[in-house]
Amino acid sequence: MKLDSGNIAWMLTSSALVLLMTPGLAFFYAGLVKRKNAVNTIMSSVFVMGLASILWVLIGYSLSFSGDIGGIIGNLDWFGLNGVAPDAPGPISTVPNLCFSIFQMMFAIITPALITGAIVERMRFTSLFIFIGVWSIIVYYPLAHMVWGGGFLFDIGALDFAGGDVVHISSGVSALVLALVLGKRKHYGKAAYHPHNVPFVLLGAALLWFGWFGFNAGSAGAADGIAVNAFMTTNTAAAAALLSWMLIEKIHNGKPTLVGASTGLVIGLVAITPGAGFVPIWASIIIGALVSPICYFFITYVKPKLGYDDALDAFGCHGIGGIWGGIATGLFAHSSVNAAVTNNGLFYGEGKLIVSQLIAIGVTIVIAVVGTLIAVGIAKLFTKNIRVSSRDEDTGLDVSEHGEIAYPAFNGMD
Repeated sequence: MKLDSGNIAWMLTSSALVLLMTPGLAFFYAGLVKRKNAVNTIMSSVFVMGLASILWVLIGYSLSFSGDIGGIIGNLDWFGLNGVAPDAPGPISTVPNLCFSIFQMMFAIITPALITGAIVERMRFTSLFIFIGVWSIIVYYPLAHMVWGGGFLFDIGALDFAGGDVVHISSGVSALVLALVLGKRKHYGKAAYHPHNVPFVLLGAALLWFGWFGFNAGSAGAADGIAVNAFMTTNTAAAAALLSWMLIEKIHNGKPTLVGASTGLVIGLVAITPGAGFVPIWASIIIGALVSPICYFFITYVKPKLGYDDALDAFGCHGIGGIWGGIATGLFAHSSVNAAVTNNGLFYGEGKLIVSQLIAIGVTIVIAVVGTLIAVGIAKLFTKNIRVSSRDEDTGLDVSEHGEIAYPAFNGMD
C-alpha cells in the first residue's frame, strides 16, 4: 500500500494531542497536592517530556519496534532513529516509519509520568529522574514490544488497543510498588490532605480528555472507521464513568464533588483504552459505568484497610482501571468492530480471548513489580537516599528541590 496523506495528517495530529496529555496530567496532579509541592509535582511530569523523548530517539523506538529478541525486546538496528525513514512505511503500511515513531514516543512520555502521582511530596527529584530513565528501559520498552512490536503477548492473541497493559497497568502497579518502597508521607493518617487547587484538577482532567482522543483514536493508525469507533467509545466511557462516580458520591456522601467528577472521567478513559477500537459502542457504556464503583471501592476501602500511601491514587485509578479495561476487552471485543479481533469476547460465548487477556495482565504486573524494584535499586546506587529528609518534607519540595514556589504572593499557612 502507498503512504496515505490523510492517515499521516491524522497520526501527526494525534501525536500532538497525546503530548498535550502530559501537561494536562501535571495540572491534574498538581491541583491535588499541597501548595508547597505544586511546582515539584508539575516538574515531575515536565522533565519526563525531555528525558523520555531523548531516550526514545536514541534507543526506545528501536528496542520497542525493531527486530525481535526472544519475543521480549527488540534490537538496536534503529539506534538514534538510523534508518527510520520519513517517507517510507514502517509497522503501519500507509504511514511513514518516522511518523509512527513520533506517535509512539508520546506514549513513552506520559506512561512513566503517571507513576509520579503515587509518590508526590516525598521523593528526591534526582532519584526520580534516574528511576524514570531506568524504568523506561527495563519496563516500558519490553512491554511495548511484547504487545505492539510483535512480541509474545501479541503472539498469544492478547489485545491492547492503546495501552491498557503497556501504559496503565504497568504505571499503576509500578506506582504502588514505588509508594510502598518510599513509605508514607510524614503526616499520613494524622492530618487531612485536601487539594489546594480544585480548578487545576478539572483543567488537567479536561486536557486529558481532549488529548485522549488522539491517544485512543490515533491508535487505529489510520483515519478510518476503527478510529471513529475508538473516538466514540472513548467519549462514551468517560461520560458514563463521570456520571457513575457522581452518583456514588451522592449516595455515599450526599454531595457530588468536582474532584470526584474529574477523577471519574479520567478512569473512564483509562478503562476504555485497551478496548477502544475493539468493542462496540454500547459496551463502552458498561465499561465506563462499572469502572467507577470498582476504583472507588479500592480507593475508599481497600487502600485505608491495607494502609499504603498511594497519594493521588495512581494505582487505584490507572492500575485497577487498566486491569478492569483489559478484562472488559476480553468480555466485549468483537470482530465486527475490528478484523484484528480473531477471537470474540466471552460475552459472545468464546473463552480464548479472556484467557489471553488475563495472561497479559499477569505478565504486565510481574514485569512492573520486578522492573520497579530494579529501577529503585539503581537509583539508590547513585543517590543513596531516594526520599527527601523530614525537614525538607515539612518545608515542601518546591523550595527544597527546586528553589522556587508556585505562589510567591501567598503568605498564609499551608
